[in-house]
Amino acid sequence: MRHLRALPNPVESVSYETNNINWQDSISSFLTHLRAGGSPETTIYTRRHHLEHAAKRLPTTPFAVTASELTEYFAAQDWKPETRRGRRATFRKFYTWAIQQGHTHINPAEALPSIKPAQPKPKPAPDSVLAEALLKARPRERLMIRLAGELGLRRAEVAVLHTSDIIKTPHGLSLVVHGKGAKDRTIPLPDGLVAILRAYPPGYIFPGDDNGHLSPRYVGKLITRLMPDGWTMHTLRHRFATRAYALDKDLLTVQALLGHASPTTTRLYVQLPDDSLRSTVQRLAG
Repeated sequence: MRHLRALPNPVESVSYETNNINWQDSISSFLTHLRAGGSPETTIYTRRHHLEHAAKRLPTTPFAVTASELTEYFAAQDWKPETRRGRRATFRKFYTWAIQQGHTHINPAEALPSIKPAQPKPKPAPDSVLAEALLKARPRERLMIRLAGELGLRRAEVAVLHTSDIIKTPHGLSLVVHGKGAKDRTIPLPDGLVAILRAYPPGYIFPGDDNGHLSPRYVGKLITRLMPDGWTMHTLRHRFATRAYALDKDLLTVQALLGHASPTTTRLYVQLPDDSLRSTVQRLAG
C-alpha cells in the first residue's frame, strides 16, 4: 500500500504550491468550473484549501487516488466533525466534476463514511474573554474583534470588507455584508464603528494577497490567537447573537442580522441566560 506523506498541518497560506503538477492543474480547472457556476469566492477559497491540503499528503495523482487511500488520508486527520463533513463534501464535488469531464470513471469519495452532523451548543464569548482579546490587539485586530462582536460578522465577511460597503440609508449609515452563498445583507452601523471605518482610504479595509484582501482563514487565526484557549473568533458571533436576543427576545431580528437562512440555525447561536430559565420555572411553580 502506498503511504501518506507525513507532513505537519499547514499554517496560514493564501495559495501554497502543491507537490504534484497534476494536482495543481486539476484543482485550477475545478475552481474555474465553480467560478463559472457562480460559486462565491469564499466557497472557492475553501474548496481550494481542502484540495491543496490533500495534494500534499496523498501519494499519487488526483485521478489515481483509490478509495482506500482517500479513506486513510481522512483517518489520519485530527478534524472536528463539521470540518470532516466539509472536506468530504469537497471531495465528492471534485470527483463528481472529474467524472463529468471524463478524467475518471470512479468517485473514491463515495466510499468515505457519512458523518453525523454535530449538535453544537451556543458558546458566546464572555466579557472577560473579549476584554483580554481587546487588550492584546493592535488597532487592525481590534477592529476585526469589534466587527465580530458588535455586528456578528463571520471571519469571511470581515476579510472582504470594503469601504464601498459603507452606504447611506434613510436612518443613517449602514454596512453591506457579503455573506455565505453570495447573499448580501445590510446592517445598521453604530456611531463608534462609523468613525473608525470612514477614516480608511478607499479600498479593502484589510488589504492582503487573497484577491486584494486578507484570507478568511488568516483573519480567524489572528483573532483566535488573541483569545484564551478554547475560544475562537466565531464565539464573538455567538456573543452578538446572545446579546441581541436578550434585548427584545426577537429571534427573527437576530436571524436577519446574522444572515441565517433559517431561525433554527440562529437558535444554535443564542444562549439563554440561567436567570431567565429560573424565572420562568419559578413563575410556573406559582
